[in-house]
Amino acid sequence: MNIATAPADYQPAENLLEGKTILVTGAGDGIGRAASLAYAAHGATVILLGRTEGKLDALYDQIEAAGHAKPAIVPMDLLTVTEEQCMQLVAGLADEFGQIDGLLHNASVLGERRPIQSATYTAWQEVMQVNVNAAFLLTRHLLPLLQASPSASIVFTSSGVGRTGRAFWGAYAASKFATEGLMQVLSEELVETSNIRVNCINPGATNTTMRRTAYPAEHPEKNPSPEEIMGTYLYLMGEDSAGTTGVSFDAQ
Repeated sequence: MNIATAPADYQPAENLLEGKTILVTGAGDGIGRAASLAYAAHGATVILLGRTEGKLDALYDQIEAAGHAKPAIVPMDLLTVTEEQCMQLVAGLADEFGQIDGLLHNASVLGERRPIQSATYTAWQEVMQVNVNAAFLLTRHLLPLLQASPSASIVFTSSGVGRTGRAFWGAYAASKFATEGLMQVLSEELVETSNIRVNCINPGATNTTMRRTAYPAEHPEKNPSPEEIMGTYLYLMGEDSAGTTGVSFDAQ
């Protein structure tokens, strides 16, 4: 596996993403919210996809109040999303934007933390649906809009337990191994046939709701905030990473 980091002391240009349209899943909270704000602040029109419309509305208002490009809101629950809904989404985006320049697959669920022997199939299916199946569906149907861009970027969200399995991480770890594999397969398929680059980000220990749930005994303030790790997210969405594909990045 090819693992990298963004250039040391990377400083993105203020207009890094000017003119780009970027879709972020799980935009209402945590890293997705921070990435949406960062992309908007650097010039992008951001499509905010998430399951909680109130959180998306609040983020929309914050982006608009800051004077950035008007975002778009897509309420969608990835646990229940269907292929038909993805096709309808893409048709609407094609009419409104014509192309998509970036796709950040941020939405994930943790699922159960227990031994495989006592894991429930229902919880396993839910994790695989949100973390893997929904990401596949969205990517599969958004590819034509990404191919319409002169330089598009797809970023999947991985994890340390998606590189080395760890006891009791069950479905979540397996889903992140699958994410890494999906990224590698897709990047190889597209590298000679399109201008789309495909990479992963492992955010590392970050002060998010998921991290606090997974490590309840940990002092959350010891971990960086989502805003503090945005350098890698900006690097991979902007032209500074042109030509980089098939790589799993560490944000820390």
